[in-house]
Amino acid sequence: MQLRPGWNGSFIAFLGLFVCFIRKPKTRRSKRFLESRAPKLTENVKSVMIMKGGNTSQTITQALKDVYSLKKPNAVLYKKKNITRPFEDSTSLEFFSKKSDCSLFLFGSHNKKRPNNLIFGRMFDFHVLDMIELGVEKSVSLSEIKTSKCPEGTKPMLVFAGEAFESDNEFKRVKNLFLDIFRGPTVSAVRLAGLEHVLHFTAMEGKIYLRSYRCLLKKSGCRTPRIELEEIGPSLDLVLRRTHLASDDLYKLAHKQPKALKPKKKKNISRDALGSTLGRVHMQKQDLSKLQTRKMKGLRKRRAEMVPDKDMRTPKEAKVES
Repeated sequence: MQLRPGWNGSFIAFLGLFVCFIRKPKTRRSKRFLESRAPKLTENVKSVMIMKGGNTSQTITQALKDVYSLKKPNAVLYKKKNITRPFEDSTSLEFFSKKSDCSLFLFGSHNKKRPNNLIFGRMFDFHVLDMIELGVEKSVSLSEIKTSKCPEGTKPMLVFAGEAFESDNEFKRVKNLFLDIFRGPTVSAVRLAGLEHVLHFTAMEGKIYLRSYRCLLKKSGCRTPRIELEEIGPSLDLVLRRTHLASDDLYKLAHKQPKALKPKKKKNISRDALGSTLGRVHMQKQDLSKLQTRKMKGLRKRRAEMVPDKDMRTPKEAKVES
């Protein structure tokens, strides 16, 4: 690369300043910290950063605490107020997201124009990807329902009901965002007794109803238990307000996976609609003209058996032969 005259000194000074900012870890603790933040093929469990704005109501404060209790231990709760407006300026959210290593966030605020406001969002490369603003019209907290709760860190079962989750583009993105926030860690197997928490989302008339249930396994007289649902809270009635959705290209880039994680395609093996494995066997082309047919004793004997005896022939067949 050729540099302009007089630029050599400034370029070398800039390069030296850049090298000064790249510091190697001096202790094992700092080395482990940098390794935990480094890119991986299998990323860590997504954590949620929960913050409240400069002005909040009791309803929003309790809702943030309830979501924090559902997401433990994969959540970070900031107790101090943060005077920011995510839809106007999201730099503070991006700063705290990078500081706490959280790719999901929940921001609560309250004002006269938008009372009892909750903003759910997610990050891509520590920049805001999607944000959805929901208003809380009615809420019932965990403490108000006097029943036994699920243990901390229980992986919930997510149920989505409503045609809007399948037809409306905004509600489709809301469903995908809720799946990211509440699904918990990815596991290879789940035992039956571990399926004890159900989160139910219902979309109806532009609103989303969030209900939380505890799954009870009762005796049924057979091997399969009888299932009953007991509401444990929280219960939220949400209305969709503002949305900030990523473009299709950025959304596709955020879902891109490394080649090492993609399953390798096996040749000549496919699956049908029912999931059955189908195999295909390739054979070389056979020349049937080279098969021996006349010189085989078995074929001669079989041909002789097929010729009828003279005594068994009809007069018409004998006349034709003569």
